[in-house]
Amino acid sequence: MTWFLGLGIAGVVLLVLSLVFDGVLDGLFDGLLSLPVVAGFVSMLGFSGAIVMGTTGLGAVGATAVGVPAGAVTGRLAYRLSRALMNDASGAAPRGDDMIGVAGSVVTAIPADGYGEVLVHLAGQPVKLAARSAVPVARGAEIWVEAALSQSAVAVRRVER
Repeated sequence: MTWFLGLGIAGVVLLVLSLVFDGVLDGLFDGLLSLPVVAGFVSMLGFSGAIVMGTTGLGAVGATAVGVPAGAVTGRLAYRLSRALMNDASGAAPRGDDMIGVAGSVVTAIPADGYGEVLVHLAGQPVKLAARSAVPVARGAEIWVEAALSQSAVAVRRVER
């Protein structure tokens, strides 16, 4: 049982090392063998083997027979999860051009010669930006973003209805 607990702990240590040495072994076997996959396999083999030996009368052979498939399933799940996380492209930050054409409302009145504030919804999140306009725009008015002046400032026009 001590060997299996040692394997389980070694798997957890490998998982911690995979955070430090990001990408080690990722190129081997078309990405099927990576440090998180190996860590998942080894830790599940060890811990499930220790559980089997501690709760049943099966010996080391029986514990190994249960631990290897459990480790293989865990390694496969670690592979699929790491691929899903690495291939996720939905976290791209909005750029200045993404603000053009977005509707919003004026939070702080915009004078003709200065800046006010507008609230727009960008990528589903409310964003408050500094805003300029060619004409004064009152608080609460609906606006459209015409141009991105910087990361935090936009040029707007009032929506006429």
